[in-house]
Amino acid sequence: MMMKAVLLDGFGGLDVMKIGTAEKPVPAEGQVLVKVMATSINRPDLVQRAGNYPPPKGDSEILGLEVSGTIAELGPGVDGWNIGDRVITLVGGGAYAEYAVAYASHLMPIPEAMSFVEAACVCESYITAFLNVFMIGGLQDGETAILHGGGGGVNTAAIQLAKALAPKSKLIVTAHPDKMGRVRDLGADLVIDFTTTPDFSDLVLDWTSNNTKTKGADVILDHVGAKYLKPNMTSLAYAGRLVIIGVISGIKAELNLALMMVKRQQIIGSVLRSRPVSDKAEIVAEFTRTALPKFSDRTIVPIVEKVFSLDDVVAAHRMMEEDAHFGKIVLQVCEG
Repeated sequence: MMMKAVLLDGFGGLDVMKIGTAEKPVPAEGQVLVKVMATSINRPDLVQRAGNYPPPKGDSEILGLEVSGTIAELGPGVDGWNIGDRVITLVGGGAYAEYAVAYASHLMPIPEAMSFVEAACVCESYITAFLNVFMIGGLQDGETAILHGGGGGVNTAAIQLAKALAPKSKLIVTAHPDKMGRVRDLGADLVIDFTTTPDFSDLVLDWTSNNTKTKGADVILDHVGAKYLKPNMTSLAYAGRLVIIGVISGIKAELNLALMMVKRQQIIGSVLRSRPVSDKAEIVAEFTRTALPKFSDRTIVPIVEKVFSLDDVVAAHRMMEEDAHFGKIVLQVCEG
């Protein structure tokens, strides 16, 4: 049986994406088939489109890393879920389509007050932020965090999660001047214009000396990579944790190992998509327990910049490429 999907005609720019048909997937042991109501655009989708981020072995080559929808079919060995349940889930690929398969252990129920559009924003950005700021970075209430890339999906998610789960934490955010006001309104305590201040360390050390318990940041969430390694390490407090989730500026930079040792700092690399199924299940379970209730009571409401239809996927990718969004860009696949 066939389904509508976004297909890639090779790798490259916006023009390689085409609307076409693909085989409807069949759930395997421990999987479910989800009728996709909505998904969202994430920067890794653009990297995969360019040919530089292949899906994990066994996952769909169709773009898309998160799904909101309803369970259409249960695979062998699946308990605790029913056909028709409203769910959100991570997928290794396949979300830009009418149907996608997902592991039952990666499913979360959509809170009653949340729409499919809002739910499509949760998994990739909020779980990435939760994993790296809290589970790996270990941010504690009252500590200070630097969050790079103000206005992006992971950044806005990290701000919202920090305000909800660690309300006494101090947040320093680097952002484009066009987004600084909205970042500040979202809860950032200090917003730095990265276009005029590529080395933000002096500002960070001065501000934290006057406004926090420690000089420097306890946790830094970085997707920039090489260009920011030196200012990140200078900005990091004693026993601080730098979590690197992207390398858009490059992969090689010099590091003062002696200073890192003296300051007992940690540098941690992290990727979500390629983790084993069991690891993702544990992360989803912790997110469900700790963070999902904040969506249920509307303490956290996903920030949606714009909703596109699946047919308008090129325009949605263009918005992401131009960095013309604040929060999430959503693809509505089916009405409902």
